[in-house]
Amino acid sequence: MDDDTYHALALARVPGVGPRTWSRLMAAFGGPEAVFRAGRSALRSLGLDATTEAGILAPDWAAARADARWLDGPGARHLLRLARPGYPGQLAEIPDPPPLLFVAGDPATLHHPQVAIVGSRHATAAGRDLAHDLAAGLARAGVATTSGLATGIDAAAHRGALEAGGTTLAVVGTGPDRIYPARHRRLHARILASGAVLGELPPGCGPLAAHFPRRNRIVSGLSLGVVVVQAGRHSGSLITARLAAEQGREVFAVPGSIHDPLARGCHALLREGAKLVESVDDILEELPGTVGSAPVNAPSDSTSPAADPDEARILAALGHDPLTLDTLQQRSGLTLDRLSSILLTMELKGLVTAIPGGRYQRRGPEG
Repeated sequence: MDDDTYHALALARVPGVGPRTWSRLMAAFGGPEAVFRAGRSALRSLGLDATTEAGILAPDWAAARADARWLDGPGARHLLRLARPGYPGQLAEIPDPPPLLFVAGDPATLHHPQVAIVGSRHATAAGRDLAHDLAAGLARAGVATTSGLATGIDAAAHRGALEAGGTTLAVVGTGPDRIYPARHRRLHARILASGAVLGELPPGCGPLAAHFPRRNRIVSGLSLGVVVVQAGRHSGSLITARLAAEQGREVFAVPGSIHDPLARGCHALLREGAKLVESVDDILEELPGTVGSAPVNAPSDSTSPAADPDEARILAALGHDPLTLDTLQQRSGLTLDRLSSILLTMELKGLVTAIPGGRYQRRGPEG
């Protein structure tokens, strides 16, 4: 590893050196090594915080060496630096691009046309199915899916892209050596095989709450647009959507039932001018140039997925909102025993799913 990169790793470890302070230091001194050669008076002339000044004067070289060891470790590990070859141009355009990106996987995938799909960690089965199908449709059109590796919508979007043979990128709010949540170890490995896992935090950084809102600007910054699928009023996904709008990216939202708390954030975005999404074509037609022009081969919704007449009756009674068993019985006119038996069969077929509260909801492309 060259000295300049080593000094860049050390500078990134200094408390208070975020994107804006990094930019000021580069403008004043030209490079990381020159920053560490600057004296106290030169640093003080920039009006730096006392903690930041002290961190530059006494760097944590041991931490920088540990970061260098991670980069030199097994597998595909890379460090991308702002204003250097290989750094994604789309991300460099945002007001506060990360000075360093730690990348595990293929760094070339950061240059693919991307759309972010984000949403609730507590998504319903229908929401996860929709995120999966949208990501799969984007993959078939040659567009990568970017998300945050969280449970719920994020994980479903990553899997949809992978299962369609496409590329997906996970932007994490931890160091590159951490897998969070731990249950996504296998998904993490699948993403590495055909895409990349990346973030601005150095190795060893854990999943602190403050890391994730800042991570979201990278999710939106890499992407041509952000699609929000199921988000409550205070969802972190709305932060990503707001950042996308500020960065000049397209913002998309999937509508839901007026009774569903997970639809309220999406409806707020729609009132603010987000584009309504009912299918992947609604996303593709907004992408610039010829991006996403390949045929998607989306399934038609002109026919019912249920061949059995009673199953079709239940789907018609169910509509697109979750219903209790009693309400479904009243609407369908079936006996409770018959209804329960058919619902079990439909669950096995993947047509409906049972959700908390003794309710049932549709599954499949129609959400």
